[in-house]
Amino acid sequence: MFDQYPDIVAVDDIREMLNIGKSSVYGLLQDNRIHHVKVGRKYIVPKTAVIAFANTMCYNDGQVINGRLSLVKKGEC
Repeated sequence: MFDQYPDIVAVDDIREMLNIGKSSVYGLLQDNRIHHVKVGRKYIVPKTAVIAFANTMCYNDGQVINGRLSLVKKGEC
C-alpha cells in the first residue's frame, strides 16, 4: 500500500494518500490522530502512521460529499 511514497511523508503526500485537503491533514496532525514528530514548524510523519490511520478510518454510511467520502468525526465511530 502506498509503495510510491517514501518512508517519511510530507503533508502534501498525506493529502494525496488520503484524498483530503491540506487543512484536514493539519487538523489530523494537530489532533494527534496520525502519529508524528514535530521539529520546528515541520511535521515528520512515517508512512506507516498514515497507513495505520487509513486502516482505522470510519465513514458516514458511504455518503459522498463533493466527490469524497464523508469522514466520521473523532470519537463517533
